Amino acid sequence: MSPSPGPLPPPRRGRSHPPSLIRLAERLIRDERLLSRGDVVLCACSGGPDSSALLHVLAMLRPRIGHEVVAHGVDHGLRAAAAAELSLARDLAERLGVPFSTTRVDVVPGANLQARARAARFAALAAASAALGARAIATGHTADDRAETLLLRLLRGAGPRGLAVLPPRAPLPRAAAAAARSGDAPGPAAQFELIRPLLLARRVDVLAHLDRHRLAFAEDPSNTDPRFTRVRVRRELLPLLEDLSPAIVEHLCALSDMLVADRERPSDDDPAVLDGGEPLSIPLGRAQRFAIERARKLGRPLRVRVRGGGEIALGFPEESSVLIEDRSTRRGA
Repeated sequence: MSPSPGPLPPPRRGRSHPPSLIRLAERLIRDERLLSRGDVVLCACSGGPDSSALLHVLAMLRPRIGHEVVAHGVDHGLRAAAAAELSLARDLAERLGVPFSTTRVDVVPGANLQARARAARFAALAAASAALGARAIATGHTADDRAETLLLRLLRGAGPRGLAVLPPRAPLPRAAAAAARSGDAPGPAAQFELIRPLLLARRVDVLAHLDRHRLAFAEDPSNTDPRFTRVRVRRELLPLLEDLSPAIVEHLCALSDMLVADRERPSDDDPAVLDGGEPLSIPLGRAQRFAIERARKLGRPLRVRVRGGGEIALGFPEESSVLIEDRSTRRGA
């Protein structure tokens, strides 16, 4: 356990004056509409660096966004130090005026330990969210976590759907939703979702935030255990890739964004519609579809170039895709 931030890693190349963690989180929350005024969000907090920074950021953003924050920690019963780490999280929550609670679960050591611990953790977080009236569960995943997860999936042979990892918002895992639905707490579990407000930030941004605000945190020793494949990806593979391509984390996150947008785009049975109810049948490339999906989420109009040198303008009133203007030209017409 580390009572205070340790030495910071060297600054990343290409970002001499990076935006603050608070600014990065606020940008993503607003762009992706992760939180609205009056929402209650449960911050999953273990006392580690990412979740401690997330708790502090969500508390600092309350006046700007208008949400409420509660925090919850889960002790898996696997390490004696977990109780002291959760005490750090509780101390921080009390300083920030955030209600804090914990759940103790029993995860028996054995095969597939990390997956079983994750399932137990989400079930406990879902139950706590239902009891506390939270609409969303926030986790401290960063861009580094997203890149690492994509590489892990790639190493295991995942296809495009499997590589659409850690989007800014996602439904609860089925088992966690079922656990919350079967409980006595009010509120339908289907309303819960996972949000990841720190996805625009790198791990170095988190450490800089902790150092700047003098926030204590704990380090889980399993994060440095080379027996776990994720640790080897983090400490061996990703640094090698960054030597070859300094922006590899950003590239991997952009790839995941495109795959998420591709997975969520309307199917042929539910196409986007033009004004008047006609289907949008103009062939679009992946980059165009990604741009349209992002503009739809932001509710902003967009101009898209199409084959043949033409251009169309799209608007998104009330979640529909509407053709505002068609400037497309067809050769030989």
